[in-house]
Amino acid sequence: TGEGKTLVASMPLYLNALAGKNVHLVTVNDYLARRDREWMGAIYEFLGVSVGCIQGGMSPPERQEAYRCDITYGTNNEFGFDYLRDNMARRQEEQVQRKYIYYNKKKDELQRGHYYAIIDEVDSILIDEARTPLIISGPVSVSTHRFKEVMPRMKELARKQSLLCNRLFKEGKDLLDQGDEEEAYRKFYQVRKGAPLNKQLMSLLEQPEVRRALQKNETELDSKSKQSPRADEGRSLREELFFTINERAHEIDITEKGHRALSPGDPEEFVLPDFLVVKQELEDDPSLPEEEKARRLRYLEEEVNLKSEKIHNALTSLRALALFEKDVNYVIDNNQVVIVDEFTGRLMPGRRYSDGLHQALEAKENVTIERETQTLASITIQNYFRMYEKLAGMTGTAATEAVEFDKIYSLDVVVIPTNRPIARTNYNDRIYKTKNEKFQAVVEEIADCHRRGQPVLVGTITVETSEILSRLLKRRKVPHQVLNARYHQREAEVVARAGQREAVTISTNMAGRGTDIKLGPGVIELGGLHIVGTERHEARRIDLQLRGRCARQGDPGSSRFYLSLEDDLMRLFGSDRIAGIMSKMGLEEGEEMTHPLLTRAIVTAQKRVEAHNFSIREQILKYDDIINKQREEIYSFRNSIIDSFHPRRGIMAIIEEVIEEKVSAYCPAEAPPGEWDWRSLSSWISTTFPIRINEARWREEAGLDQSALVDRILEMVSRVYEFKEEYEGKENMRRLEKLVILGVIDRLWQEHLYSMDELRQGISLRAYAQVDPLIAYNQESFKMFSAMENSLKQE
Repeated sequence: TGEGKTLVASMPLYLNALAGKNVHLVTVNDYLARRDREWMGAIYEFLGVSVGCIQGGMSPPERQEAYRCDITYGTNNEFGFDYLRDNMARRQEEQVQRKYIYYNKKKDELQRGHYYAIIDEVDSILIDEARTPLIISGPVSVSTHRFKEVMPRMKELARKQSLLCNRLFKEGKDLLDQGDEEEAYRKFYQVRKGAPLNKQLMSLLEQPEVRRALQKNETELDSKSKQSPRADEGRSLREELFFTINERAHEIDITEKGHRALSPGDPEEFVLPDFLVVKQELEDDPSLPEEEKARRLRYLEEEVNLKSEKIHNALTSLRALALFEKDVNYVIDNNQVVIVDEFTGRLMPGRRYSDGLHQALEAKENVTIERETQTLASITIQNYFRMYEKLAGMTGTAATEAVEFDKIYSLDVVVIPTNRPIARTNYNDRIYKTKNEKFQAVVEEIADCHRRGQPVLVGTITVETSEILSRLLKRRKVPHQVLNARYHQREAEVVARAGQREAVTISTNMAGRGTDIKLGPGVIELGGLHIVGTERHEARRIDLQLRGRCARQGDPGSSRFYLSLEDDLMRLFGSDRIAGIMSKMGLEEGEEMTHPLLTRAIVTAQKRVEAHNFSIREQILKYDDIINKQREEIYSFRNSIIDSFHPRRGIMAIIEEVIEEKVSAYCPAEAPPGEWDWRSLSSWISTTFPIRINEARWREEAGLDQSALVDRILEMVSRVYEFKEEYEGKENMRRLEKLVILGVIDRLWQEHLYSMDELRQGISLRAYAQVDPLIAYNQESFKMFSAMENSLKQE
């Protein structure tokens, strides 16, 4: 909005830095962090406080230096990942964020590293990016993925589906031309389920009456209700496809026909056997001895596990082929698949899709398939920022999310009026039938502005769209600059020139937030910067941010969005109302529509998506809150070991606790020593510690009770421990203690995270048994964490 948020933030940052506690200013990207630190650095240095900046690619010593400053600038990802890496470090010297210790009044405890933060563009970080947790992954010891083998078969299946859907569409079009609408819409329904992005179908759906009729048929045929008269018909139509696609839920399901096509000789190759039924049959078979039953059961479990992984490989490969587009969801950079952030349009090197999806995309694009990864450490954006004792934020677009800020972060939203009245003209959206018509109209408007000398910033959602427009402008010989994930190195240079006379800048969401575009000489007289949006984003705030690049501080400016019925938002979430309004207007080929009613209907569609995304974020947080308590406990224990000068005390306390537990189990207090399980106790002691007990003499010893037995075993262990310390040297022993304990903690915690991931994926099935999945997850995770703690003590 150009209201001076960057400058105003310097005051609370300076005030809180005076307390001698760490203060962070969090931004959405490295460019803004670096720019704001340079802009504001002179003020802080004049006031006598130091200021640092965290950037991607910094070494640990450089990061430590930045965190040692009174005020530190950086992105949410850098701060979050530094926190996770600190909790994977083995020595204090390797940690970068845990500098300060201070008393946290809210938690009534001493706390390290998270005192005060101001989040710039707070809605982008705490709302938009909160759907994706921060995850550090590492390679698994044994990979079970076989995407290189599976992908050719899935590509062939996808090819067959494409040919089938093209044939079905042609048949449906012929039937529609002959007047047999009922049968025609059955064919179109099948195309919609098998290839929702089929270009011929999308072109036909530009006709509002066809769109409405297909949506009506789709609702009836998709019904899961047994009372629905067309539910069985829908099932049989879907079974004629090789696989079905649920585009909204990002899910794919292979049909029986698909299974036969994949393996004609063994249609069950990608079908799981009914484990419970087969297991019950085995257990009820009186002709089989117990050993044979156990052997067959083990074989069955192995078969289920192998098939389960094979099916997962197949479905993930199909998802990569059908639901993920190159230059939209990802790009190929240096022979690697690199994710594109949907909110910022920036590349996210180092980030990988989980659950094998990234390997499937690598197989699809024929690049090197990296090793499968597993989660080593993770935290949600919400739980990271809730660690700060004091949290604040600033943005020009928070009012629409006030409820979520209050509910999740206990933050009030205060709306501050602009310094000068906004002089921006927001024109009504222009809507076209096809993307091609829309792009031609966008190019025409850009060329018109360029002729008049008015600078234009063109906002696109994807890399692909920015490059399509660039090619069209080159044909019209309109000079322009492109700013997207491919050319991010030139960001500062491109933004600096975007407000000059005759400038044309095409940008993804990279230039949509925080960028301050200065107007060149004579531009104000031409109407200021003109914003052209080529598509509506799922979130209204992203559109508002793009508009906010113009008409800053009372300058003139204007904005207009161009849409088509082929845009994802219109296609997936546009209501019948939009199609109805268009039908009444009688839209012809190449003709545009501009009406306040349509603009309102589109905003309603966006609200629907925002509500859906909020429910996703809320659900993610509910599950992460459960594991967050466990994370805090493990990280607290881990850091106490790192900080400790005498870890031996803690080790001996654990040893004593475990000895007491085992003695209670093998030597119950109510039984006389002669009846104790001396053999099991002796076996456990000799396998756990390098000592042996005199079982026969102790058994006959009078007056030996549980307490005395624990003391005697503990004394023997202590003597051995002291001998080891004398041999290794005290300093080496302290280092060895820390390394051993931290190694065990990390290994067990990573195994626990893997088990929690597995539990999370299948827990939703509990709903079929009338059990709340969240409650079940809470109960199961508590049992698993308790088991992990026991294993930790034992090891």
